[in-house]
Amino acid sequence: MKIIDYFLTHETFELIKTNYDGVLKTNNIPIDLNKYYNSEKYLSHTKNNTLKSKVYQFIQKLNEYYKLKIISKYKSSGKILDYGCGDGSFLKFLKNNDFSILGLEPNTKASEIAISKIGTDNIINSLDSIEKNSLDIITLWHVLEHISNPEEILSKLKTKLKKDGYLIIALPNHKSYDAKFYKERWAAWDVPRHIFHYSKEGAIQFFNINNFNVLHTYPLPFDSFYISLISESYSKNPFGIFRFPFIASLSNLKGMINGNFSSVIYILSEKK
Repeated sequence: MKIIDYFLTHETFELIKTNYDGVLKTNNIPIDLNKYYNSEKYLSHTKNNTLKSKVYQFIQKLNEYYKLKIISKYKSSGKILDYGCGDGSFLKFLKNNDFSILGLEPNTKASEIAISKIGTDNIINSLDSIEKNSLDIITLWHVLEHISNPEEILSKLKTKLKKDGYLIIALPNHKSYDAKFYKERWAAWDVPRHIFHYSKEGAIQFFNINNFNVLHTYPLPFDSFYISLISESYSKNPFGIFRFPFIASLSNLKGMINGNFSSVIYILSEKK
């Protein structure tokens, strides 16, 4: 399958199979990926007054409460690392809800914004600065798909968790209804920024092979609305502003039946 970077460069990239069933990889990843992130359009790091940005900010706020509710099922307090913390918004939210926080963000601009929100002491530059077996929770919210060496990173993160700690990972699901509907214009392909592309079954297999138990999965139901909105803009559909809520809702309804939501949260613990 060939996918165009509709978000920024309009370059074409090919998706290829991996050794994991249901996991695809973007082929011929550029050596320097920074230029694919350094854009004022990249909403993970910037805010503006466009409809897309306003929808993103609204969904981000809804997701903060939803994510906290899920985290609290496993830990009501403790030390948490948000790996790939972006601008630090979620960490700031957690800080106000009885968690001790740490964030790691490789993007310089986003890291600077995060520091302005939560302070220098709460942002780290390397996992090596964290003591082994010291973290109660590690979260990766739509981050693992950006990582070129996910097996290595998971192995390293595992050493930082307490024995009763949890790894919480959210990923897009290319077997969802909205992915199938929008096909190559599905916004969550997001090539080449997304290096790996996981189905729900593929992600579970990947985690199991890398010595994690998948304790539970949850949907991120609000994500389908934002992804569908962006996908409609890529499709240049003049009626997309009216169609995207219907497609997103239908994707969630179908996800309730088959488990294939647009985005899935995985609760992981180390295999004993």
